[in-house]
Amino acid sequence: MSEDNMEKYQRPTWDEYFMEIAHTVSKRATCDRGRSGCVIARGKQILVTGYVGSPTGLPHCDDSGHQLKRVVHEDGKITQHCMRTVHAEQNAICQAAKLGISINNSTLYCRMTPCRTCAMLIINCGIERVVCEKKYHSAADSEKLFEEAGIKLEYFNDEVIKYDKQ
Repeated sequence: MSEDNMEKYQRPTWDEYFMEIAHTVSKRATCDRGRSGCVIARGKQILVTGYVGSPTGLPHCDDSGHQLKRVVHEDGKITQHCMRTVHAEQNAICQAAKLGISINNSTLYCRMTPCRTCAMLIINCGIERVVCEKKYHSAADSEKLFEEAGIKLEYFNDEVIKYDKQ
């Protein structure tokens, strides 16, 4: 095959690169409801990573099952959330704190829109941009918080993540 017929290799963008790494990090997740990974980067450098899982030394969902809690929202909608785990974003933020790494003015890459609690932590950490692969089923609260705080929120696509017992 001549060079003219060969497709030229396309390097991933930095956002694609960091999102692919977040996918790899998610393979360590220990809760099958929303196996998620997170990368926090500044410039072209990874600062920390995190994945969804139980606090250190405590039982994992994959081993002991989920601790589901039903939440009734203001509009009457009921959702279920696993209380056994720490979210990927929270674990990445904790790693930065543990290691003394500033994540101010950084970008966070994650599988789905961070929950409201994660969004508040992201705001207070000084993260300036959040890039998500897809939307979370209850993304509206977080989207509003990010908008009010002036944090750029970007999606690879508008698909909403679906998983069991949502």
